[in-house]
Amino acid sequence: MTNLLETDRLIIRSWIPERDAEQAFAIYSDPEVTYFLGNGSRVTSIESQRQRLVDNLERSQRRNNGTGSWAIVEKETTTIVGTILLKPLPDKDGLATQDYEVGWHLRRASWGKGYATEAGRSMLNYGFNVLNLPVIYAVVNPKNHASIRVTQRLGMKPIGRTTKYYGIELLVFEQNALEGRK
Repeated sequence: MTNLLETDRLIIRSWIPERDAEQAFAIYSDPEVTYFLGNGSRVTSIESQRQRLVDNLERSQRRNNGTGSWAIVEKETTTIVGTILLKPLPDKDGLATQDYEVGWHLRRASWGKGYATEAGRSMLNYGFNVLNLPVIYAVVNPKNHASIRVTQRLGMKPIGRTTKYYGIELLVFEQNALEGRK
């Protein structure tokens, strides 16, 4: 198990497909969790979730640039409460752009506890101070008010709407390295 980051309440670590598939399935089989993530984000079995974790790990290893998606683990209970990601944003055809996004997906039982903000802040710091990214974006469905509030708590600036990423209309927020290193 590889821990990437640690906060007061959370450990951000690599996914372990064989061990984590069941908890990840509980997150990504919940229609309320996946409501804003698009049709392709829902999984139908623990095995398909395990394979998705394997595929994500392999994609991160191929990129070999320190980006990817990680499990967010609550220190006190060792429960996986969600996913945090820092990766290239895909264009409308799914091809990687030069822009990087931070994102979060949390299990419903962990909503409203500040975990997305805590993990997001840690991931922004990692992106700026370890990967030396000049700017990091967050893209949010305009109706996803909870994620919009997270971007605000992270100090990210709204820069408008776009259809440049994922092939759908999204709100774009940004933080540049100078603001992120304060």
